[in-house]
Amino acid sequence: MKDRKILRREPDGSLVEHADISAHCRGYANDMVVAANGQAYVGEFGFDLMGGADHEHGVVVLVDTDGTSRVAADGLSFPNGMCISPDGKTLYVNELFGNRISRFDIASGGTLGHREDFASFGDLGDEPNVEKRLAACTIAPDGQALDAEGAIWIADCVNQRAVRLGEGGVVLDEVSTAPLGVFAVALGGDDGRTLFLSVAPDFDEAKRSAARQAKVLSTTVDVPHAGRP
Repeated sequence: MKDRKILRREPDGSLVEHADISAHCRGYANDMVVAANGQAYVGEFGFDLMGGADHEHGVVVLVDTDGTSRVAADGLSFPNGMCISPDGKTLYVNELFGNRISRFDIASGGTLGHREDFASFGDLGDEPNVEKRLAACTIAPDGQALDAEGAIWIADCVNQRAVRLGEGGVVLDEVSTAPLGVFAVALGGDDGRTLFLSVAPDFDEAKRSAARQAKVLSTTVDVPHAGRP
């Protein structure tokens, strides 16, 4: 994440450097999803969040199977959790400070089409102050998980809840994690109906590095996992 590198774990357990994407990143590397063909999509902060810098839009980097990389999409507000649809044709991207979930058509070769809204709760424009952006957000979507009905679970990190959203942003279900924030979600288990939630008091790097207060919670939901991861 901080080195802006993609590592690959070999069958013998060793780690090798697959790609160095630092040339494309203005902030830390962030969440990643790998397509069925081995191509990876990687988000990046876009600015020095932990250093208190003003908000700047970030990019999604496409990493090919040979380790070469290029920018696949730009102008995103802190691209975060990502999923790929079961047919491999759509990439969903959470925009943590953008108040929305975006989606892109995946073309041949892995290139991305223009950005469209899957769910938007209002354009926050170019406001540079992170606290003001968060205060204006209805959702702050961190991690993401896709289900078999095409709905998306998000870790709504500042609102202490996981939310299941349908097309257009309709709220279909909600799981409170109060008093802790939730920063990642995943659907798994034998039938894909276990929702796992990564929770902690906040996302302050210094505070979290000095403490052991994070947990992984789980609950059962009605609709199973779909797509990648």
